[in-house]
This record gives sequence, structure tokens and C-alpha cells, in this order.
Amino acid sequence: MLAGDTSGGVMGEIIDGKAVAARVRAEVAERVLALQRLGVTPTLAVVLVGDDVPSQIYVRHKQRACDKVGIKSVVIRLPDSTTHQELRSVIADLNGDDAVHAVLVQLPLPPQIHPQPIIRSLGPVKDVDGFHSVNMGEITTSRPELQPCTPKGIMRLLKEYDVPLRGRHAVVIGRSRVVGRPMSSLLLAADATVTTCHRHTPNTAELCSQADVLVVATGVPEMVKADWVKPGAAVIDVGITRRAEGGLVGDVDFEAVRERAALITPVPGGVGPMTIAMLLDNACLLAERAAGRSAR
Repeated sequence: MLAGDTSGGVMGEIIDGKAVAARVRAEVAERVLALQRLGVTPTLAVVLVGDDVPSQIYVRHKQRACDKVGIKSVVIRLPDSTTHQELRSVIADLNGDDAVHAVLVQLPLPPQIHPQPIIRSLGPVKDVDGFHSVNMGEITTSRPELQPCTPKGIMRLLKEYDVPLRGRHAVVIGRSRVVGRPMSSLLLAADATVTTCHRHTPNTAELCSQADVLVVATGVPEMVKADWVKPGAAVIDVGITRRAEGGLVGDVDFEAVRERAALITPVPGGVGPMTIAMLLDNACLLAERAAGRSAR
């Protein structure tokens, strides 16, 4: 729960994303065992196009995470020269494969392939990222279990740390389809009053200073300074940037902001582990849904 004004020098509590992610993984592992008893092995297919090094690293992390909870992971590697139609054909095959419960197309894609038509070609019932327009639409009209992984992980962190949302003012900086927009919708569904800021918002700092809950997803290193933050706020930093001199930094000036916030996520170790944990959660959920459909 929010601790109130910390301006008297008490440092804000660090939200331990690694610990919460471990609890999520343990829950998923139990659900996977239940599916295996029914003869179902949850299976995630990842489509990786090209040789982007960060993408290859992310995919390896996802594979290891799947292995730890018993989810089968299959990586389909395609060359950088893959055409839009060739990728569509691969996705069509995965859509029709009953042994595959969840599909992820690793972004970014090569420049000759536009991501949005590719995402739309993925069947909503296998869209583990929750980015298909059908699944995104569900977020604006209800409280679906399948949600984009990063916002879903943030909501779990807020719940684990007893952060009240009903009637509170939440500010989200960023309006991407991956984080900002679904994040705002989930906070609104939790009865928060939500303000979304973006590059054309003229008074972002002023709006942030009114937030009980502040979620920052801009990709601008240390953009949010201490005087942007309301004393006692919960601050969630989604950004992660590698410094030229080495080390990782978020979108929030961590040390300075921690002196004002009641709760704050570190970078790394905050939101990042939750994103992969919720990918596992979503993959298991899609397998459970498929098992339910086949049983009827």
C-alpha cells in the first residue's frame, strides 16, 4: 500500500519484480502439470525473422523460461530476406496446427515486412502477446484474462504491493500499442482516473506531479525527474536503455525519484521479469482454453 509522503527523507520501497515473477512462474508450473495430466502439453511457437541480436537474446530468454515451467517452445527461424507473403504462410500453418497453442512473432521485423498486417494475420486464439485487434478490443470493453504481457505484469505488481487504484489518479506516459494504450485501459478498468501523456502533451511534468500511480514507458533515459513525482506515489518504470559507458538505465531518474516515491521499480529487476512471466501465463491460458474447447 502507498506509504504516503516520503519527502521527509525516507527512501521509497523497491518493488521486487524478480520475486513476484518467481511466484507467477510457480503458479504457471502448477497449471502446466494439470494440463499434462489431461494429456496436453502447452506449446509456444516463436517466429524469429532475421539476425537481430537483441531479438535472438530475447528469444533465448523466453525459451529458458518456458523450459523451467514445462511449456514446450518451438522457434521457427526465417532469413532476413523473408517476404511478407512467406511469413504469412508460416503463420497460417501455425494457426491451423492444433499442437501449437500460442504463437509469438518476435519484433522488430525486417523493413520489407510491416508488422500490423502480420499481427492481424495471427489467429486471436493463439495471440500470446495479446496484440491482435480482437484481443486489444476486449481490453477496452471488459477485463479479459488475456492481456499484453507488460501491462498485465504491471497490474500484478500493483496488486502484490497492495497499491490502491479505485478512485486514484494514474498517469501513463506513452501511448504505444504494446504498453501505453493497454496500460491505460487496464487502469481504467480497475476504477482509476487515468491520464495518458505523450510527445504532444504540453504539461506532462505537471500532470505527473498529480499522479498517485505513475507508469513511464517512453524509451527516453531518466526522463522523469524527482520534481515530476508526487510524494508517496507508486512509480513503475518500463523503460530500459543501455548506457554508452555501460550499464542499464530506465526512463526514471531512479535515485532521485526514490526519495519521493513510496514504491518504485528498479531497472533492471522490476518490470522486465514480469513481462516474460506473463508471457508464460498467457501461453498456459491459451492452452487451457484450447483444452476446454476440445473437451466440449
